[in-house]
Amino acid sequence: MLLEIHPDDPQPRHIKTVVECLRNGGVIIYPTDTIYGIGCNIFNADAIARIARIKGIDVKKAQFSFICSDLSHLSDYAKSVPTPIFRLLKAALPGPYTFILDASKQVPRQLKTKKDTVGIRIPDNKICMSIVRELGHPLMSASLPMDVDVEYYTDPEIMYEAFGNVVDIVINGGSGRILSSTVIDCTGGTPVLVREGAGEWAHLF
Repeated sequence: MLLEIHPDDPQPRHIKTVVECLRNGGVIIYPTDTIYGIGCNIFNADAIARIARIKGIDVKKAQFSFICSDLSHLSDYAKSVPTPIFRLLKAALPGPYTFILDASKQVPRQLKTKKDTVGIRIPDNKICMSIVRELGHPLMSASLPMDVDVEYYTDPEIMYEAFGNVVDIVINGGSGRILSSTVIDCTGGTPVLVREGAGEWAHLF
């Protein structure tokens, strides 16, 4: 299904359709404040494995992120966060950043990396945030495979042509951006830049 949702005023009935799909084990493609993502319910192992197959990766080696609606989820899925790191997250989010933190025991086993970490995202995107709030817990997120023309991961209609047969819903929330989020590792106490993307590293300090 290609589902058009207004980027500034997401229709509640459409958000409910998406959330029902996720609760039933569905896989969706959705907008963020950077590139479009592919996601599912963090508690559905079959949906997670399905995304790994779509991306052509081993689920045990995948580096999925959690899309959260606010920092209230932090204590659920990340171990104790030092005050300076919490202040950094609070200043940067919502925004185009992914913060790698030590995972808590509540992170589903299949989503933990070998380093026992979790990536946390709070995108500045109304559609994405509406979905997570209605769902009631974080959304698992991954990037789309980026091995073809740029239009395919910025234009939802082209995404639907490419993935409509392997995902349940492609959300059309307008054109996506080209750059991914900036990834920052906070597990060592001092923030370390892993990948600079749409979020400016220097802007944080």
